[in-house]
Amino acid sequence: MTVTGLEFTWQPAQPVSPERRSELLAQPRFGTTYCDHMVTIQWQPDRGWHDALVRPLESFSLHPATMAFHYGQTIFEGLRAFWRPDGQRALFRPDDHAARFNRSATRMAMPTLPEVDFVAALRALLRVDQAWVPSTRGHSLYLRPFMIASETHLSNRSAEQFLFTVLGTPSFSSGPKPLRLLASTEYVRAAPGGTGEIKCGGNYGGAYIAQRQALARGCDQVVWLDAHERRHIEESGGMNLFFVERTDAGPRIITSPLTGTLLAGVTRDSVLRLAERAGYQVSEERVALDEWEQGCRDGRFIEAFATGTAAVVQPVVEVLSDSREWTVGDGRPGPVMAQLRQELTDIQYGQAPDTFGWMQTVDTETRTT
Repeated sequence: MTVTGLEFTWQPAQPVSPERRSELLAQPRFGTTYCDHMVTIQWQPDRGWHDALVRPLESFSLHPATMAFHYGQTIFEGLRAFWRPDGQRALFRPDDHAARFNRSATRMAMPTLPEVDFVAALRALLRVDQAWVPSTRGHSLYLRPFMIASETHLSNRSAEQFLFTVLGTPSFSSGPKPLRLLASTEYVRAAPGGTGEIKCGGNYGGAYIAQRQALARGCDQVVWLDAHERRHIEESGGMNLFFVERTDAGPRIITSPLTGTLLAGVTRDSVLRLAERAGYQVSEERVALDEWEQGCRDGRFIEAFATGTAAVVQPVVEVLSDSREWTVGDGRPGPVMAQLRQELTDIQYGQAPDTFGWMQTVDTETRTT
C-alpha cells in the first residue's frame, strides 16, 4: 500500500465476521469496540519516521522502563470518519487535526509527523477497515491518533524513540444532551506558558479529580476558570464553551479567546465559521463566572453550549458553583445551538454542500497488497 510520503505495508488481520460487525455497529460502544486493524509508525533520530504498518489490532509489549510511563511524553488527537450518501467515507478536517497534533508534538519535545503522513495514516486505516464506518446518521468511526515515548530508559530527559499509532472505534451521538456543569474554584486546568493549548495526557489526568467532584454533585462536566484570578471562564472538560447573548440586533455568540491556556478546538472553529455565515454577531472575549450567572438571571444570556469532536454541539442548561446554581435560558436546548448543530452535522454526513472544504473523501477500493 503506497501513499505520498511514507510507504505503508499492510499486514492483514483475521477480521470479525460481517454478521458480528453488523451487530456491533448497530449499537456502537465507544472506546470498547475497535476495528480490525491499527496503524503504527516508528521514529528514531538516525532514521526518522519508518516502518509504517497497517497491522492487526493487538496489544503492545512495552518494557516497564518505557519513558512514556515515567515522564509523560504522550500526545493524541481525536477526529471522525463518516459514511457518505454515495457510499464513500470521509474525514472531517484531517489537515487541521494534523497541524494541531504537530503543535502538541513541538510543545512536548517530540518529533513532528509530516501532515501528509498523518493524513495518509488515517486514510490507510480507512481503506482497510472501511466496513467499520457506520452507515447510520449520528454514528461515525472515531479515530484516535496518538504518540508515545517508546524508548526504554529511566533518565529524566526527552526520549529518542517514539511510536505513532492510530486506532478506530465506532461511536454514536444520541442527539443533544442537556448538560449540567460545575464551576471548579479549587482546581485549575492550565496556566499561561503551560500545556493547556495542546492535547497531552497530563492535561486530562490532572483534571479527573475535579471531574469526580462534578459527578458527585450530579453534574456532567467541569467549567474551568483562569489560573490567575479564578474568575474568567475558559472551557468545559474536553469542550469549548459558547454563550448566546440577547441584543437589540439579534443573538450574539461569544466564546473565550485562544490565549494559550485552552484548546483550539476544530469543532469550535467550525461553529464560529458557521455562525458567521448564518449572520450572527460573533465575538471572542472573556466572560467572568459572576457575569455569566447575573446575565442568566437578568435574561442577557439566553443560551450556552459546548463543542467538541465527540460531543459535536451540546446545550448547557444549568450551572453550579460552590453554593450557587442557576439555569441558562429557559433550561432547555436553544434554537441557536440547534441550528448550528444541524448545519454542522448535515455537512459531516453529506446532506448539505460542503462550501468550506472540510470533508476529505477516502478511496474505498479494497486493498490487497
